Amino acid sequence: MNLIGKILTPDHILLDLDVASKKRVFEQVGLLVENTRGIARSEIFDSLFSREKLGSTGLGQGVAIPHGRARGLKEATGVFIRLKAPIPFDAPDGKPVQCLFVLLVPEHATDLHLQVLSELAQMFSSRQMREQMLGLNARDDLYKLLSDWTPHA
Repeated sequence: MNLIGKILTPDHILLDLDVASKKRVFEQVGLLVENTRGIARSEIFDSLFSREKLGSTGLGQGVAIPHGRARGLKEATGVFIRLKAPIPFDAPDGKPVQCLFVLLVPEHATDLHLQVLSELAQMFSSRQMREQMLGLNARDDLYKLLSDWTPHA
């Protein structure tokens, strides 16, 4: 199992989320993490929004990796989101984003989050992977796809 599979759980996969902005995405992530990890939704939202103000986490090719630190979080956690319709994300290629992997790490996280970000960037750079993420309709199938993916050495 890759690092992504270690921080993602099937209940942290949101399919066809119907939102129209980054702000709404971050609100939904905050709500989910509050319900599953007990961290205040405002803490999650503020962390993601603050990071996004520094520069877009959109990678291009319709994908983004919003990330941030959260007080009270014991270990890194991830949320995979596929949007019902792409939204503007200020990505370098100007394309709207439809697939996101939100990475949340503890306040005093070490190099782990950098390793996970590197793995995510590598995974999202694969056109085949991006197409599969858009094509699968079952949460368990997407979880298997993401956690079984093998990074290049």
